[in-house]
Amino acid sequence: MQRAVITGMGLISPLGNNLDEFWNNLIAGKSGIGLLTRFDTTDLPTKVAAEVKDFEPTNWMSKKESRHMDRFSQFAIAAAKIAVQDAKLDLDQEDKERIGTVMGCGIGGVTSFEDQKEVLMSKGSSRVSPFFVPMLIGNMAAGHISIEFGLQGSSMTVVTACASATNAIGEALRMIQHGEADVVLCGGTEAPITKLAFAGFCSMKAMSTESELFDQACRPFDKRRSGFVMGEGAGVLVLESLEHAKARGAHVYAELAGYGSTSDAYHITTPIPGGSGAIRSMSLALKDAGVSTDSVDYINAHGTGTGPNDVTETVAVKSLLGDHAYKVAISSTKSMTGHLMGAAGAIEAIICALAIQRGAVPATINYGEPDPDCDLDYVPNNSRQQEVNVAMSNSLGFGGHNATIVLKKLANDKEI
Repeated sequence: MQRAVITGMGLISPLGNNLDEFWNNLIAGKSGIGLLTRFDTTDLPTKVAAEVKDFEPTNWMSKKESRHMDRFSQFAIAAAKIAVQDAKLDLDQEDKERIGTVMGCGIGGVTSFEDQKEVLMSKGSSRVSPFFVPMLIGNMAAGHISIEFGLQGSSMTVVTACASATNAIGEALRMIQHGEADVVLCGGTEAPITKLAFAGFCSMKAMSTESELFDQACRPFDKRRSGFVMGEGAGVLVLESLEHAKARGAHVYAELAGYGSTSDAYHITTPIPGGSGAIRSMSLALKDAGVSTDSVDYINAHGTGTGPNDVTETVAVKSLLGDHAYKVAISSTKSMTGHLMGAAGAIEAIICALAIQRGAVPATINYGEPDPDCDLDYVPNNSRQQEVNVAMSNSLGFGGHNATIVLKKLANDKEI
């Protein structure tokens, strides 16, 4: 089995569009959440979102190309270009038949869906864009990335709701492990901030109803939490076999060592009480990584700020790790980034890799009133300087999807 390492990362996010800006804001505890600007929320109970700022598609593609892509694909192309540049990967010198693309996306081109429905109703069917279907379908982020770079290995998209990106990264790991690819561009992308999507989640009573302290609207593991905050963006990682990375002298952030994926088989939106699905997902990832439960230093929690999710994940971590659960630093960075849904796991994988490389753990901000059912170390309000050798990231999606990845620091410099 081949080992896999992360050699490049790129993101578009509510906290910044390059790694240093993003990390600095994250460690400073800055919130990317605020009053929504994209559309009028007068008739909606949720007024907040974590919007991407200062994103201009034509910085990453031609104006013509951008007009033929939904926002989620635009994010993906930008993040992929940043990641490839960060990896210093000269694709002209690579066997592109040995480079794959695996992306996660939960919703796809909902912006295009809404826009073109308005065109249909106001101007008639003949005015619907011929690019509507390619802009809508969720696989097109992976498609555009593979076309942009000429990557001829397997190109696919994983759709497992909020677990999509973590599953995508895990499936990319399997491709490397089994020798099916030397390099895989993997991650997730999402652009769900539209009135239709908002209205749907509001009807479910799943989103935060904070009406005053907008930047504090997401309160994971806090007794005052009122729901998740929708975010948008993309994260892409360059994953390589260790052998390939060594051969080209690549810089390595961390080893992607393990992956687990399970189903609750219980309910379309609610996690199974006791978290048995999440427990098995974490256990499988640790086993795949060859890591004991008492070796975990940091967990980037799914931590959405919804009651059932926060409590279930806490119970699952305690059930799996036992007494060690109280010694592990756990944070929900969604308190700052919002919930990027199908892209969440990619952003959070990047956070884990940076935590390992930079020796620091981001906080769970807005933590003021502990929930007695959530009694672990959630790194409240302030980041922490701490060596991280093993990090784990959880993603739990509607439909009962559970996905976990484990990242490790390479043992010594001789490995790279």
